[in-house]
Amino acid sequence: MIFPIVAYGSPVLRKIAKEINADYTELELFLADMWETMYYSNGVGLAAPQINKDIRVFVIDSKQIFESMESDEKKSYPDAPGYKGVFINPKVIELTGEEWAYNEGCLSIPKIREDVYRPEAVTIQFLNEKFEPIEQTFHGITARVILHEYDHLEGKLFIDYLKPLKKKLLQSKLNDISKGKIKVDYKMSFAK
Repeated sequence: MIFPIVAYGSPVLRKIAKEINADYTELELFLADMWETMYYSNGVGLAAPQINKDIRVFVIDSKQIFESMESDEKKSYPDAPGYKGVFINPKVIELTGEEWAYNEGCLSIPKIREDVYRPEAVTIQFLNEKFEPIEQTFHGITARVILHEYDHLEGKLFIDYLKPLKKKLLQSKLNDISKGKIKVDYKMSFAK
């Protein structure tokens, strides 16, 4: 099932999400629906709050980013060919490396892209879809996608990293999104 993406302005996007346990109702089906929704919406990551579930779950597939790159361009990213996986109850352990800018966007904030500075690497603990514990360090674009989705679980959005003036300049576009005055090629739900 394809869920509608929750738009900017919806309260669930500003809540700190709750942990789940292995007994979470129909987790396997829920994860399949998350993947289907993410791919349908042309995303490379999707957090549960973006589909109106305030739980600590996200999925990413940074491999898609590298598939569209030329082989010479891929060489400048240490995380090529990318990573595809489920992150349940994640916890960031350490951020390392130089902060670098990359033009980010978000399915919940369509048609707005801005440069965001994030550290080069993240070490994170999480459970996979089988509830097996994993601790792994990710680099480059994959680290960025993970941090972007992790922020959703903490009630943060990529626009929170922008300078106040830049955010003020975007405010009318953000207001339009929250009111549903935007056209996208995927399903969305808007705050009432």
